[in-house]
Amino acid sequence: MKTVAVIGLGQMGARLARLFIEAGMQVRVWNRTRSKAEPLASRGAIVAATAAAAMAGAEAVVICVHDYRATHDILSDVAVKSALKGKLLLQLTTGSPQDARDMAALAARIGAGYLDGALQVAPEQMGQPDTTVLVSGSGEDHALARELLAVLGGNVVYLGEDVAAAATMDLATLSFVYGASMGFFQGAALAQAEGLDVGVYGGIVEAMSPSFGAFLRHEGNVIDNGDYAVSQSPLSISIDATGRIEQAMRQKGLRSELPSLIARLLRDAEEAGYGNEEFAAVAKILRGAAEPAPVR
Repeated sequence: MKTVAVIGLGQMGARLARLFIEAGMQVRVWNRTRSKAEPLASRGAIVAATAAAAMAGAEAVVICVHDYRATHDILSDVAVKSALKGKLLLQLTTGSPQDARDMAALAARIGAGYLDGALQVAPEQMGQPDTTVLVSGSGEDHALARELLAVLGGNVVYLGEDVAAAATMDLATLSFVYGASMGFFQGAALAQAEGLDVGVYGGIVEAMSPSFGAFLRHEGNVIDNGDYAVSQSPLSISIDATGRIEQAMRQKGLRSELPSLIARLLRDAEEAGYGNEEFAAVAKILRGAAEPAPVR
């Protein structure tokens, strides 16, 4: 595909448009606030007066706006629906799995191809060899979009025909990001309370992250295979460790809700009979395979 329309020119949308321009594509852009489009005109983008006009001259349409409600507002225009018919719509707005399903149904009614995508990095990290882009939807549409997607990053992960897969995996990876970040900040508070250098702590975490990532991949395989025989780390060890973290936070007068929750979930897993299984067995508690113990 050599011509693309980019609808929505916030920080991410503007970055996507620049990447397409740098890749030698003809790029048509539209944003509700026209001033956001002007800097792209100097780079060679065609600034359209309406969303429909931007889409009319493009083979594919990339939408990256605030939310799916904003997308629905744009697509409610009769002229937009007409312009989009027969084209490929790549939705890169963050949303839920149901948002993706609803948007795919709308695209089908319009007569457009549809792929749902999720961007796993900040705007300035787009277009790099290790940039991860999740995408799901029709295999035929994915094949058509390969050239377009390659511009966005070197690690495009196609998750299959289930159009909601990208949004679901995005929520899963964000669960890791926010959980890990809050754990890091919790550790920083404890280190600082003990008079340690938080910068040194950050460096230690950075150095251990690749090996810990490999450990988590192993734990993911354990969950996928359903074989919880101890292979790396028994859950029982982590029960004691998380209890010590909770105690240390409280002794320093620090907020302990997060370590308390983690410790309680592991105790619930132990009481459900998973203490002598692999650490990943706690996932059985999280998906409701056993009733959690009462809150203490």
